[in-house]
Amino acid sequence: MRRRGVTVILGALITALLAAGVMVAPMPYVVLKPGPTVDTLGIENGTEVIQVTKGETSKSAGQLRLTTVNVQSQVELVWAIRGWLSDSDAVVPRELIYPPDRSEQQVQEQNAQEWKESQTSAETVALRELGYPVQIYVGKVTAGGAADGVLRADDVITSIDGTPITRDSQVSELVRAKPAGTPLTFAYERAGKAATAQIAARADATDGTPRIGIEIATKQPHPFEIEIDLDKIGGPSAGLMFALGIIDKMRPEDLTGGKIIAGTGTIDDDGNVGPIGGIPQKLVGAEKAGAELFLVPKDNCAEALRNARPGLTMAEVATVDDALTALTAFIAGNDPKPCSAS
Repeated sequence: MRRRGVTVILGALITALLAAGVMVAPMPYVVLKPGPTVDTLGIENGTEVIQVTKGETSKSAGQLRLTTVNVQSQVELVWAIRGWLSDSDAVVPRELIYPPDRSEQQVQEQNAQEWKESQTSAETVALRELGYPVQIYVGKVTAGGAADGVLRADDVITSIDGTPITRDSQVSELVRAKPAGTPLTFAYERAGKAATAQIAARADATDGTPRIGIEIATKQPHPFEIEIDLDKIGGPSAGLMFALGIIDKMRPEDLTGGKIIAGTGTIDDDGNVGPIGGIPQKLVGAEKAGAELFLVPKDNCAEALRNARPGLTMAEVATVDDALTALTAFIAGNDPKPCSAS
């Protein structure tokens, strides 16, 4: 049936439903709409989105825009029908956004927490990319434990049996990987001086788990301070764009090449980019913002290809390094790694 015929039939149906009062009845759905995009290199509400103090920053000719989705939580039938007819909105079951066991406020609070965590991970990843690695250090030594008299508080652990330590969880993983009593070689730095020591883990009296008797903490020394000032947006999906924004501000070269770049994706402390929801709406938002390139999390590529926008190049990224590679290729006039459907 032709589109005009469908429209006529729907119009007649809507008129009938209006007469019956059904159009204003609440529906168990929400409508996802393209939300605003924000340039992480720019100014929002009079303040810089990414603020750096005690350090030199650079200016970019282009933009790195994070993308968002607006959620219309109260939906009547008329809005649901408009959403179904729209090529940019999506009507989805309410429980996908607001699970039955949580209130809207609880969901919003969780989104706010994830928003903060994404900023922290973005800062961690960006600083490591800028040459400030995460340091895993000894927070406390247990008296009488295997490490007592060998390691001290504030010792930075650099490797165990030759394996570089870049995550705090690696210490317990490597200690537990061998039977209690097995000597392990710890390389560490104390007051800036490198040293090594042999420590044999002891079996825990309760469960037999090999332990050396230390508490682990992390730090990432750097000479400047970073603050992200952006309210009224929730969730973890801006992590990638925040990381790129920090890197761009702190490096002299312009990552954008004067172009408008948009993207989305969660990011963890290791720089892995994770999938997000609302990719069709975010692509529309990027298109409206004039973006030329959209950075797509690898696991969102199939959906992105089904919702591609004219003139908007899409690049597949699984890590922050992938994103930097895509930017370098694009501003040089080359094609970045394209999204694949698999």
